[in-house]
Formats: sequence, C-alpha cells, structure tokens
Amino acid sequence: MLSDVTTPQDLDDRFRETLAALGTPPHRRDPAEAVTDGATLTGAQALDLFDAQVTSRQLDLAGRWLRSFGEGFYTIGSAGHEANALVAAVLQPTDPALLHYRSGAFYCVRAAQAASAQAVASELDEVDPAQPAGALGAVDPASGPSGVRHDPASAAYDVGVGLFHAPDEPTAASTRDDPAPAATDPPDAADEAPGGTPALDAGREVAGGAAWPERPWAYGEAAGDVLRGMVASAREPIAGGRHKVFGHPDLAVVPTTSTIASHLPRAVGMGLAVERLRRLETRRAGGVRLGDDSTVAPPWPPDSIVVCSFGDASINHASAGAAFNTAGWYDHTGLRIPVLFVCEDNGLGISVRTPEGWVETTLRSKPGIRYFAADGGDPVQAYAVAAEAAGWVRRHRRPALLHLRTVRLMGHAGADAEAAYRSPAEIAVDLELDPVAAMARLLVEAGVASGEELLGRYDHIGWQVRRIAEEVIGEPKLTAAADVVAPLAPRRPARVARAVAEAAARASGPGAAARNETFGGKPPELAGPLTLAQSINAALTDGMLDHPEMAVFGEDVAAKGGVYGVTKGLRDRFGPARVFDTLLDETSVLGLGLGAGLSGMLPVPEIQYLAYLHNAEDQLRGEAATMQFFSQGAYRNPMVVRIAGLAYQEGFGGHFHNDNSVAVLRDVPGLVIAVPARPDDAAPMLRTCLASAAVDGSVCVFLEPIALYHTRDLYVDGDGEWLAGYTEPGAWAGGHVPIGRARVYGVGSAEDLTIITFGNGVRLSLRAAAALADEGVGTRVVDLRWLAPLPVADIIRESSVTGRVLVVDETRRSGGVGEGVIAALVDAGYVGAARRVAGVDSFVPLGPAARQVLVSEEAITQGARTLLAR
Repeated sequence: MLSDVTTPQDLDDRFRETLAALGTPPHRRDPAEAVTDGATLTGAQALDLFDAQVTSRQLDLAGRWLRSFGEGFYTIGSAGHEANALVAAVLQPTDPALLHYRSGAFYCVRAAQAASAQAVASELDEVDPAQPAGALGAVDPASGPSGVRHDPASAAYDVGVGLFHAPDEPTAASTRDDPAPAATDPPDAADEAPGGTPALDAGREVAGGAAWPERPWAYGEAAGDVLRGMVASAREPIAGGRHKVFGHPDLAVVPTTSTIASHLPRAVGMGLAVERLRRLETRRAGGVRLGDDSTVAPPWPPDSIVVCSFGDASINHASAGAAFNTAGWYDHTGLRIPVLFVCEDNGLGISVRTPEGWVETTLRSKPGIRYFAADGGDPVQAYAVAAEAAGWVRRHRRPALLHLRTVRLMGHAGADAEAAYRSPAEIAVDLELDPVAAMARLLVEAGVASGEELLGRYDHIGWQVRRIAEEVIGEPKLTAAADVVAPLAPRRPARVARAVAEAAARASGPGAAARNETFGGKPPELAGPLTLAQSINAALTDGMLDHPEMAVFGEDVAAKGGVYGVTKGLRDRFGPARVFDTLLDETSVLGLGLGAGLSGMLPVPEIQYLAYLHNAEDQLRGEAATMQFFSQGAYRNPMVVRIAGLAYQEGFGGHFHNDNSVAVLRDVPGLVIAVPARPDDAAPMLRTCLASAAVDGSVCVFLEPIALYHTRDLYVDGDGEWLAGYTEPGAWAGGHVPIGRARVYGVGSAEDLTIITFGNGVRLSLRAAAALADEGVGTRVVDLRWLAPLPVADIIRESSVTGRVLVVDETRRSGGVGEGVIAALVDAGYVGAARRVAGVDSFVPLGPAARQVLVSEEAITQGARTLLAR
C-alpha cells in the first residue's frame, strides 16, 4: 500500500523491483568512456558512485534494523539524498567539509577518495610519514572523484573512487581487517552474490570485447564508521560513542552537532582563515619576509575550499541568514571567502513543507554569492553542475551556493509517522525520483551494467553492511562519566604555566627589541600604574607579539579601538589583517572565530556588550564547546572571547549596556570564564587564557567589567589604589594565575568574616570591609576571578578559616553565581554560617533606578553585620 512505502522493507522491495526491471543493455560500453555523449562522468565513475549510494542506502536500512531490537540509537538517514555523492566526487579529499546529517553517500565517497589518494601517493613515495592520512594536498580536478590520473593500460588503475585491480591484487581502499562473518556463511562472493545473481567481482567478457572489471567494495571503512556511530560504539572514530555525526580527522570532515544552520557561520570563518593562510603561503613561496607570520602552518592545502551542506528548511534559520550575509558582505568589500554552500532541498522540514520556489528565490537573492542549481535525480547534470560550482569557488576564491534538489525517503527518522502529513500520492512521487534508481537507470542505458548485475551488487553490499552491523553491536560503549567527559575540556595546567614562562623568556630575550619597538620605546611596565582597560590593551599587544596566529576582531575594535578604547592602537601596531572590524552581527563574529580557530589561528573576537551575546550564544554552547567533545580532541577551536559586561556604569544605563547575568555562560560544559577585577590580575589572566587556548584548545570567555575599565581610585578620590603596574616579562612566570585559582585580600585581622565575590563586587566588598574594620571586624575578601571552573578549593579553605561566609553576587539572585558558591560549600560539608547578598531578579533599569536592583556597599555592610550577629 502506498501508505506503507516509507517502511524499510517496502523501500528495499521497491528498489529491488526497479533494478530487476531494468533488464540488459543492448550494447556494452567501455566503463572508461563517458556515460553519454558530452558527459564528464565516466561509466567507471558512475559505477563507483552507485556503490557509494547503495552503501549509504544499506546503512539506512541497517540503522532501522538495529533500532528494531534496541541496538541502534540513531535513525535519521540519507535515503533520497544520495546525490550528495556526486558533490563529494568533484571535490578534493582535503577540502574541509561540514556535513548535513543526510550525508551518508558523501561520507562514503570521501573515505574512499582519501584511502585511494593515500595508497597511490604511498606507491609513489610521495607521502611524508609525519603527515596525517588524507592530508595530501591538491589533486587534479580533471582526474575524477579520486583525483588520480587514469591509465587503462595499467594492471591496476584507479577509475573514479574504487581501484580496479588484477584478480590477486589487494585492494588499496581496504584498510580495515574484514569483519567477522555472519552466523550463516553467504555464497562465495567470487562466484555468486546473495540472491543468486552473478557477483560483479568476477571478471568476464562483455559485449564489445571489454572486460567487466573486478570491483572491490571500497566503502567498508566508511560503513564501519557510520554503523559504529549508530550503535554508540566507543570505537567510533570521531565522537567515540558520544553522538552520531559525520566526521573524521583523516578525511577533513569536521563534525557538526546540530546542522540546523548553526555550523554555517563557522564555515564562513573557515573560508576566511583558509584564504588568509593561503595568501601567507603564497608570500612565503615568493620569498617575502613575513616576520613572525612565517611560523603559522595552515592545516589545509593552499587551494582548499570549504564545503558546507544543509537542508532547505535551514535556510530560514537566523544562523543561515547570518552566514550568507557575512559571506556576501565580505565579498562585497573585496575579501575572498572560498566556501561552497550546498543546500540539499527535499522540500520538507520534518513535516513542514517548504513553499514551492522559496529556496531558489531565497538563495538567488543572496548578494555576493554565486548561485548554481542541479537536480539530484539527474546524475549527469548534477555531476557537471557540482563540478562547475566547486571549480568556480576554487578558481575565484569566492562563495557560491549549490541548490541540489533531492527527495526524502523513509521519513525524517524512524519514529516519524510520515503518513500523518503526506498523502500516499506525494510519497509515491518521491519514490519515482529515487536518486539511486536514477543512477542505476543511467548505468543500464549507457551500456555499462545490466539490472541483474546492479541487483547483485546491491545484495552483495547489503550483506557486507549487515555483516559489519552485527560485528559492531558487541563493541564496547562508554560506561563511565569520566570517559564521557574526558575530551570535553582538557586541562594541562603545567603545560599552560610552561607556555607562559616560555612567552616571558621570548619577550625578555630574543623578542625584546621587537617588543620595545611595538610599544613605541615605552613598554607598559615603564608607563606607570595602569587602569584595567590599559592593562588589557598591553596584554593584548604582548599576546599578538607572542602568538603570530592571533587575530583580534569585532565591532568597532580596529579603527575606533573599541567603544571603551580597550583595543586602541592595536591595528596600527599589527595591521588590518590581524586587527579588523566586523559587521554588526554577533553570530557572525563568533562564527568567524570558530572557523579561524579550527583552521589554525588563535582568534580573539570581541562581543561589544554582554547582552549582545544572547543573540548568538548557541555559537558558544552548541558549536564551540562541543567541538572537542564530539571529535575526541581531533578537532578543536581555540578561542578567547572578550566581552564587555556587568553593570554599574554611571551615566550610561539600560539593560543592554548593564547586563548582570552570566547564567547562560556558566551552564556551558567546559567553558572557561575569567572575570578580572583589577589591572594587575587582568594581564596575567589574559595570558593564561591565551596559553590555555593555544595549548589545550580551550574556549575562554574573558568577561571585562565595564564599570572598572577606567576606575582609578578605591577608597577616596585621588588615592589611585585601583591602578596597578604592569609586570615586566621577567616576572610573568612568577605571577602566573592558573585557571580556577582565587585571590584573597586581608582587611584588618581577616579572622572574623569571609566575603566571596568577583568583578565589581571586589571593589564594593573591599570598601565595605574597610568600614567594617573601623568597627573592629577583620575580613577576608576572596576574588573568585574564575567563574568557571569555580575555585572550589580556595572557597572552602577561606570559608573554613572564619566560619562565616557572605557571598556578594552582583548577578541575579536566581541563576546567579552565588548559587554555585553556596552549592560548593554545601557539597564540601561546610557547617558554618552563610548568607547571600545578590542583585534583584530584574533587568537593570536606566538611571538612578539601577541602584534599587544592584548590590550596594550598604547592603554588603548590613549583610555582614547580620551574619556576625548570629
């Protein structure tokens, strides 16, 4: 019945019927020839791509089978989207790819491409043993999907993706041991394929004298990767059982954790970074002296392009709009971003239909982005258009959109009751447009294969996939929390401290002259006491000097020097390639940082105000913080995000510029949150964040209290006690501030009360402590400095000394930092007295009304007195 056509069994039966009905071609064509007159796709390439598409289809069927008895945990499949194999075939195996979750066929092709290129390069002794598999550099676009020149006269020559071999020659693409056979042995693959049809692996004469070549299955490695993801195997090569994603470090496939457009801004950032690093490589080759830039090593070959695929429903997402707009904006300004966006348009977003013509109208209207369109049901046309699009991006280094029309078979996922929102007739139309069936028809019409032979191949691949599926079921799963979180946010504090010490040695030794010149002959340690803003500026300058891959960017950071002058002079010191203004869009700012970090740079983006982060927080939560987690550290996006935030600005109010909420940041696993209150903490903490990003790939948020940027005094006007000197490089190692360590100030005897606070609360608490000292109360003021991870050991130690704890939290009472501090005390078994003074659960209003909802010195003093009276 048509209402049942989305079941795996029915899809399989219908596809088998289609193949059986294709018959035998009247004339045979040499597979090395084009499938049709004027086509760029050869018969051999089409056969290889058919294998990839069939492998992807069989993986979808295996996923539903595994789920049926509780051994599979992911059923979003690629059925109907297998035309993306044609896109993979026209790319280089080293082009970084961020893939949509329906990219099974693309992944199969890419895996075989990389294995084939690696094997050929190994035979030619062209592979550097230290180079990772798959990172082979540029290949010839004219050589087909694998990038290897064809030589039909050779005993073993590569056609398309797979390798054609003499009968006894091993398959270069078979890099994994064969999986254990199923309980029931199948027919001998050399004689007969499952189902009783002759196997394609047996060489034989065909019409016209051309020999049917032996066809090893080139996609076993890819099938194992995908199946391990489905069963959450700890041996899965990218996420290690943490999620089902398409990704592999040896294949230049970067895992994407959502694909509802959130990865598109990263793709733009990668394109910008790839082009920047390519130009550096070109300048090196030309003998141009680059100074420190010569140490930057790009992870991708110089002519790489970035490919990023997504569904038609995703074009409506704000993240997609941001990415398209940013790519076009930069193209309009003359900057080059070599990104190929691939929209796989099946006309549905789960159950919501995409209006007819909407995708084309929308994508064609994107300024600065070249539009290409292809029908995934027409392999010859789709292959040609995909090659044209990829070639255009590679030649011009500019962004393009490939609108690839597809269909969706078997619904959105296993639990999707597709009949509830689609008529049987609609589903039947999609079945007629099955791209794998279209490839089969092409092969038969071209005289390359018969329907019987293709059916035999389909059954043979299906048996191989089922065999691997049965094998991976028994593989180990993650069974301990420590194993699950191990790659989330690695911390190597000793290496970070050593990196800071090495930076100090360079700054005071071989780099001293350049440093002195950069600071105009007056380094900051000789400039006298500095404000918080000045200290951060000096530390950014030192960071740029020591990290040639570092770039500072954001709204107004370059020409203006930031709205508070924190980045003033950096562009003059380091040039517009390393310090630049971005368009007004926080999603794009963070996306640029994500892509740049993934591509080998050390990005330091600025979010102009904390409240503006909420427009783009998923770029930190869903993209940045998950990268190492879902790639087991194979990919990382080191980044230090500077954010001006918190409240207490005088004469400039409103919640957009006085946002006192950090709950959204503290909730992100693995994120480092630094809040420097004083100038003499800001510089060493920033150095620690930069070193942690470089060493461990950390994602750090450097939250700068706006109200303290230019503060000079602590107790009375003119005392200058909130200023501090800048430490000379020789003392950086000794003054290193590790992540998660607090700072303690003693006021009076420091034995009666412990105040735990951060940011603006440090200055307020020190002032309150001075007033309490006049009353004979000794106070320990603990500046947390790090909101994630909290300095728990310091909190417990300093609280236990006095037995009375006052938590001064300038954020809100609900969801504020104070909740975490109190919880840490309770978890540690603290039995003393504790009290909180926190901001009111309110947005910060304009003008004097702000004082009614923010923590004040008087509230701190009163809270302390109440606590002491217990």
